[in-house]
Amino acid sequence: MSAKVILVDHPIGQRDDRASRMIAERGFAVEWRNPGRGEALPEPGPEIAAVVVYGGAENLSEIHERCYLHEEMDWMGRCVADGVPLLGICLGAQLLARALGAEVRKHPEGLHEIGYYPIEPTPEGADFLPAPMHVYHWHQEGFGIPEGAVHLARGTTFENQAFRYGDRAYGLQFHPEVSPAVFQRWITEAGHMLASPGAHPEERQRQDGERYDPPMRDWFEAFLDRWLGTAPR
Repeated sequence: MSAKVILVDHPIGQRDDRASRMIAERGFAVEWRNPGRGEALPEPGPEIAAVVVYGGAENLSEIHERCYLHEEMDWMGRCVADGVPLLGICLGAQLLARALGAEVRKHPEGLHEIGYYPIEPTPEGADFLPAPMHVYHWHQEGFGIPEGAVHLARGTTFENQAFRYGDRAYGLQFHPEVSPAVFQRWITEAGHMLASPGAHPEERQRQDGERYDPPMRDWFEAFLDRWLGTAPR
């Protein structure tokens, strides 16, 4: 039986990302859970090889209105304590940061990141991100770096772009799992967000996708190989 990876998504959206496909291609069984639709999260334990918690249309500032975000956050903290490899993406990273005691807040000038923006490695993040790279974003809130975590990548609008806690838990503010086909659907469904301060227009995102998606995809493949290498198959 293949080792199982739990994929946690949120009520709005479709399950067509490249992370789930890449994980399955590496021989893992993937199991989706959506607490926002009433699906229970499994107890952390050795039968779980790894966990991915995705982004979503929600903001963490809405956590008091959406009890399932509390449930996810508490569960993620238990996964980290149990040593389960965990990857949080965008909202998932913000939930991880909050579970570890860091703040999550909007940009002080109300800016958003929607489109491809440059990030660069910190001195401690050279193994995580060998060189500066443009990556895809869709968010208006950002996380602080939890105490005891390693700050791995920084940006200009939102400085904190990636962190590692311990050897197995990662938080990414950006969306390496999103292909141009997926962000085009996001634009179709939520195009009004492109009027937000700092967001890139649709045509720029299309052009940037042609240029920046291939290296982001290749980086994500290599990252998953390293991260899942800690998990049994």
